[in-house]
Amino acid sequence: MQLTPVDGNALRRALDHIGRALAGDGIGTSALARIAASRAPGTSAATPATHRSDAVALARAFGIATLDEAPAAAFSWDGARLRTRSEASVILHEIAHWQICPPDRRHLPDFGLGAGPETGDKAAADRAAVADFDTRQREETQASMLGILWEAALDQPAFLAFQEQNWLEGWDRPATAAAIAATVDALHARGLIDATGAPLRPRSSGEW
Repeated sequence: MQLTPVDGNALRRALDHIGRALAGDGIGTSALARIAASRAPGTSAATPATHRSDAVALARAFGIATLDEAPAAAFSWDGARLRTRSEASVILHEIAHWQICPPDRRHLPDFGLGAGPETGDKAAADRAAVADFDTRQREETQASMLGILWEAALDQPAFLAFQEQNWLEGWDRPATAAAIAATVDALHARGLIDATGAPLRPRSSGEW
């Protein structure tokens, strides 16, 4: 949920301000440019259904089992399968969680982080939670950014998710650009994105 909407007149100023603050951080600057480029309307004729199909295809390219069912039926990730009857941005966010999650927590509902906003069986997801607060915060932040970068890579409206997930909250404060830089740098250090801010595709995914 977006905390403070940024009106159209302020968006350009916000992006320019953050871009200047990121100067010298090549990966952060490139990642921001990728996300900002998705802001332009009409750049893709793809429909939401096509976006969802592309997101499901990405999950399968990673070897992630999928289930055509809404997360509200149980969990987004039930420890074995990703429920995909949701928006593409939600699917890509969960793929990002799968990438970030240590293998020894992948068998847990919602990756052992506790219930997410799409989870139907919130009580069961919370009972399965094993990650501490700092781990949850770190993984949620990294999954948010990685999912957004996946949207940009798949020619989907990444900038919308960037706003909705509050990356522009307090855009004129140094902490905002610092958080973007730190998150992008962490994803790069983990080998999840390249030096241009692009997510790394599954090696076994054919043309990818």
